[in-house]
Amino acid sequence: MRKLIWLLIPFVLLFSLCSKGEKAATTGTDYTKAPDFTLKDLAGNTMSLSDFRGKVLFINYWATWCPPCRTEIPGFIEMYGQYKDKGMEVIGISLDRLNPNEIMEFKEEFKINYPIAMATQEIINDYSPGNAIPATIIIDKKGRIRHKHIGYLEKTILENYFLKLIEEKQP
Repeated sequence: MRKLIWLLIPFVLLFSLCSKGEKAATTGTDYTKAPDFTLKDLAGNTMSLSDFRGKVLFINYWATWCPPCRTEIPGFIEMYGQYKDKGMEVIGISLDRLNPNEIMEFKEEFKINYPIAMATQEIINDYSPGNAIPATIIIDKKGRIRHKHIGYLEKTILENYFLKLIEEKQP
């Protein structure tokens, strides 16, 4: 009987943790406000969170040496081209230790059509993308963090995130 109780305890804990997370994710009131940031893209333009108010923002942490990052870039390019006039914004945050000119060459070679900025310790600390890349933080029109996607982000999933969030009504 004691063995059975000890076997059931982890399942009970797991169930309670999962149900709490699910409830928080579906209420729509418990989303974390995204930390403000100020970044300069490779072209020298300054960007801050307030510039993207009313739009759905994807902050994508990546590196040139990362195969899944390279694989997902064409999806970001295509979706940004298709939806930038409909409220989609993307910022690529390069975690490379290359100089900005080398990242600009990469951007031009891959025909990346969205802004790229070099990672700062502040944007890493504030958004906590984790230890794996690619990682994408998705911010809704109200400036709240809605999702953190770790790993390769398929184009169809990226599009689904965008379409769901852009259609939400604002009070």
